[in-house]
Amino acid sequence: MTTTTQTPAALGFSMPTEWDTHAATWMGWPFNDDYWLGYLEVARQDFTQLIRTIADFESVIVTVADEEAEQDAKKRLGATANGLTNIRFRRFEIDDIWFRDSGPIFIRDAKNKLPLTDWGFNGWGNRFEWKKDTLVPKGIADELGAKRYEIPIIMEGGALEINSQGVLLTTKQCLLNKNRNPKLSQAQIEHYLKDYLGVKQFIWLERGLEGDRTDGHIDTITRFANDTTIITSVHEDKNDTNYAPMQENLEILKNARQPNGDLYNLVELPLPRKRMDVDGERLPMTYANFYIGNGFVVVPTYDDANDNEALQILQSNFPEHKVIGVNSTGLITGGGSFHCVTQQQPIGEVMGNG
Repeated sequence: MTTTTQTPAALGFSMPTEWDTHAATWMGWPFNDDYWLGYLEVARQDFTQLIRTIADFESVIVTVADEEAEQDAKKRLGATANGLTNIRFRRFEIDDIWFRDSGPIFIRDAKNKLPLTDWGFNGWGNRFEWKKDTLVPKGIADELGAKRYEIPIIMEGGALEINSQGVLLTTKQCLLNKNRNPKLSQAQIEHYLKDYLGVKQFIWLERGLEGDRTDGHIDTITRFANDTTIITSVHEDKNDTNYAPMQENLEILKNARQPNGDLYNLVELPLPRKRMDVDGERLPMTYANFYIGNGFVVVPTYDDANDNEALQILQSNFPEHKVIGVNSTGLITGGGSFHCVTQQQPIGEVMGNG
């Protein structure tokens, strides 16, 4: 464990935004057919398209859990397949592939120094295996030779959405859930996020989507497009169980203030019209689980009537990025989509322990 008499924030470090330039994207490769409930093949097809899309714009580091996963990933992707020479493979022992939550969160200072933060991970409240996944940040730190700040509380990247002014979006359903940090108050959790990620202001929403096994991660419902624009999910059917919680969040956002006191520019993003269920459980289908990279935004689509509208809305709010829709009907069977399976490494000089 790295110890210091000063917190990262006190030393000038903070969490960069997702739209900051990336040095690489870290991902895992799906490998457990039991976990995927028989949908592993279609999930791998979606992963192949997702990784190829990202690799057109930036380096992708694909973590493989075992020999079968490594050979399958290399067969489908290949280090030089279709000229994608910026796909690299690393062997890590992992329980699963949701790197947004199990992976590290990088921080950076004004000198462009880049250490990482290592938060505890408990499989979204002990729902799934996690003892290998919680070691992923250490594995990446060792791989990069990076300084690692180990924080003694549970925290998941998918629960956090930040802009360059240090404003953090999150939900009470997740961060205040007793299956994460039962002994911590809201104020204590805020204190950790201020000290280690440089958060300056909080916007607390209430709930996420029905069927979200993460207990309401923010990255399935509400995202920043820039410092002054918030994109938030809504459902058009008043009889749908997602309608009321999305409206509740919308009302909170209508009253939220920027650091200068101005209101935010709010953009409503429709949820998919159709419903998908696996083993009687609703899947949290959403367009808000997009991933922002170097000049692109890759958006999950579902062969749904609202796909095109969602892509058009996002393109108008990311005018300097190429917005790309990629099928996620296989990947979503695992309970998440593109943002959930990616973790960006911002550009910067990796800071060692010396």
